[in-house]
Amino acid sequence: MNRLQTTSTELRAWLGLLVVLGPVLLVAMDGSVLFLAMPAVTAALAPTADQSLWILDSYGFAVGSLLIAFGTIGDRYGRKRLLLIGTALFGLGSVGAAFAPSPELLIAFRVLMGVAGATLLPSALAVLGTLFTDPRRRAQAIGIFAATFAAGFAIGPVVAGQLLSRFWWGSVLLINAPVVLLFLVFAPILLGEVRAEGVGRIDAASVLTSAAGLLAVMYAVKHTAAAGFSVASVVIGLGGVALLGWFGRRQGRIENPLIDFGLFRNRVFAVAIVTGFLPLAAWSATAYLAGTYLQSVLGLSVSDAALLAVPGALVLTVAAVVTPAIVTRIGRSAALITAHFSIAIGLFLLLPTGQDGGIGWYVAATAVAGIGYGISFSVVADIAVAAVPPARAGSAAALAETGNELGNALGIALFGSLAAVLFRLNGPDLAPTLGETLSLPGLVPSVLEDARAAFVDGLHVVALVAGALHAILGVIALRVLRDGAVAVSDSADAERERRSPRGDEGAFVSGSAGVERERRSSRGEDGAFVSGSVRVAETAPFSTPW
Repeated sequence: MNRLQTTSTELRAWLGLLVVLGPVLLVAMDGSVLFLAMPAVTAALAPTADQSLWILDSYGFAVGSLLIAFGTIGDRYGRKRLLLIGTALFGLGSVGAAFAPSPELLIAFRVLMGVAGATLLPSALAVLGTLFTDPRRRAQAIGIFAATFAAGFAIGPVVAGQLLSRFWWGSVLLINAPVVLLFLVFAPILLGEVRAEGVGRIDAASVLTSAAGLLAVMYAVKHTAAAGFSVASVVIGLGGVALLGWFGRRQGRIENPLIDFGLFRNRVFAVAIVTGFLPLAAWSATAYLAGTYLQSVLGLSVSDAALLAVPGALVLTVAAVVTPAIVTRIGRSAALITAHFSIAIGLFLLLPTGQDGGIGWYVAATAVAGIGYGISFSVVADIAVAAVPPARAGSAAALAETGNELGNALGIALFGSLAAVLFRLNGPDLAPTLGETLSLPGLVPSVLEDARAAFVDGLHVVALVAGALHAILGVIALRVLRDGAVAVSDSADAERERRSPRGDEGAFVSGSAGVERERRSSRGEDGAFVSGSVRVAETAPFSTPW
């Protein structure tokens, strides 16, 4: 009877994991699913240049800016409840966005999807803790969670391309609805509620000023890129900087800050957070620009463009899955350094692409960079949390997760704006984007060639700048992570985990020890600082739990 009960409990846990993975996959995919769809969206809704950028990154901006706040809300009011509400709103936002008749409404629904998506990741991770009581099984489940999240980012454009070859652009968002419905039916049956005790109050002023400051700065950047400098954009941008400055000072004065900026005094932690931000920024921007390049410059169909994205997506996913084995062999530090230089080389491989060809260079670039992206997605949170004292692990992991989401959003905002500026300066000056230019009637071949050449130049500059930044960060990581500054070295981690599998010495260790620390922390035995959730700290989606 006991064996039968155990089998039934395990089956329920794995079914619960399967249900949770649905929303997780959707949140990751929706950060990239519109990349290949933008030419179709432009043809249907005729957005302006800055509206096009908002359509793409308003989702990631909303997720990143609210991730930590919703972690605290879930701890106070219940993770399962927040997960159900967030998933329902995500589904409604997806349906609304799929049928949006104007760019403004599409942006509004994408923001709603982002707000809902911010509830899903930390809540889904915390709910896993109630499903798997055995540390080893829980580590396996979190590993599947991490691989699913990484795969979602990679396959978003591929799935979009296949749908767009058969249906209208809204289909790439409407596919969320069946997954949401299945989750809402089975989640109440399979998932348990999770709450945390002793959660501090949510500082509404911090949430509002951080979101408003980011919004104002991004608006100024986008507007300047599309239309040039204006008094209004400068004033709004400076206002955003002032809000973010006030937000930063406030975090050092309040009892329960949203972001513990003191962690950035640790050089290893700072490198890890930048590593979480920059690869996703480069990946999202180049994926968006490359999708436009393949369709609007080389003239490929959306289905062919999607197929060309498959090799890079497969490499990225496999790299994320095998990263724990790589880390075991060469260590976290060497893995992170390898990631930066691999991404840099991959980005530089985009430079030979041109108007007359470049498919081979594109495929090679995505495959080589995919190795680095997959490693960085998997190892960042592990290094960030290992670099700080256990009492600050929750804040460290929440910041790592937030850096990933903001990188996805700000990558398009910043790098996409750079490409837009170059197109406006070097193009035929008939419209602010390539898509709008190509849609103009009566264009002569020389104008079309100039427009495509200006876009390719913008793609090359973005690839060059992003590649150079990764190379520089790789050199910095080589010095910081190899000069003894790592708070807990890879070899020390392994020895500590071997001698103290319950993590009693106080240092963060990955795998089953980290999961066990989570169990004790949830009872208050560690006294860990909670930012979002202690569970987020020990089971962040980009950790290496195997």
